[in-house]
Amino acid sequence: MSINPPSRKALPPFEALRAFDAVARLRGIRKAALSLGRDHAVVSRHLRGIESWTGTTLIERGSGGSVLTEDGKRYHKQIAEALDNIALATIDLMRRGDRHRLHIWSMPGFAFHWLSRQLGAFEKANAGVDIELRPTDRSPNFAYHESDIDIRFVSTYGDPFELAPGLKSIELARVPIVPVASPAYLASHPPIKTPAELTKHRLLHEHNFDSWATWFAAHRVYEDLDLNGPLLWQGHLTLEAARHGRGVALANHMIVVEDLKAGHLIEVGLNEPAFESYGMGIYHFIARADRWDQPLIRRFRQWLIHAMGETILPLSTSGAS
Repeated sequence: MSINPPSRKALPPFEALRAFDAVARLRGIRKAALSLGRDHAVVSRHLRGIESWTGTTLIERGSGGSVLTEDGKRYHKQIAEALDNIALATIDLMRRGDRHRLHIWSMPGFAFHWLSRQLGAFEKANAGVDIELRPTDRSPNFAYHESDIDIRFVSTYGDPFELAPGLKSIELARVPIVPVASPAYLASHPPIKTPAELTKHRLLHEHNFDSWATWFAAHRVYEDLDLNGPLLWQGHLTLEAARHGRGVALANHMIVVEDLKAGHLIEVGLNEPAFESYGMGIYHFIARADRWDQPLIRRFRQWLIHAMGETILPLSTSGAS
């Protein structure tokens, strides 16, 4: 920080800066007015005010709309990062003071099949806490405070897990990744003794064929991988298709445990030596390093580790590993 900062008298009114920034970003006064919840005449007045303040024409107004002058482009480039930093610092301050709301992003399958069923227990033990759960395959931008917590699932035989700077993570659980199918589907086909035999079956995929390709590679099946089958984009859709006998899906025990217990799905190759699990996946709990020990985030992390442990223990003691 400069010992002798520029005079604060050089700062134009903040509403005028917001208006100019919105016009520059959205490329139009009416769009900016809609974004700011202001009448377009008010935004125009703010623009004239900042031009008067600086003594410079920032906007060229014509029948085709409003565009930035070269001075306007240069000025916006210089102030945009500062305005972003003000917004982010304010959001950060608000989040640090918010002890009653938790934003969680999670893999869709985990959110749908396990986490959403368990959250009631955490809410009961933490009265007054509001939870926002977003199932998504995309990781949040923690710098922009899109989420407080991210729960990701990464296979040990896929691309290595890389944590972005400024973040911290902990392993929540390691679970097998296994092929599953309905009893009706398996009854209509000969017994499957080796992973290679699955290449002749109807395989259910998410958004591409990569998951099955890496699973086969982990089980030392490299040849004759002319993979095809329906693309269903998300894991809970492949499981729903498997339940209805449409083919074989890949899943981890954490999200199919109830289906396996109820007999809706069967683990393909269970107790077959060739299927002994090479394929494992790791659930990661991720948060900003500087918010890792924020009380609500810490309480949720401790609860989640315990709750997932209780789910995985019966799997390991029952021989499903």
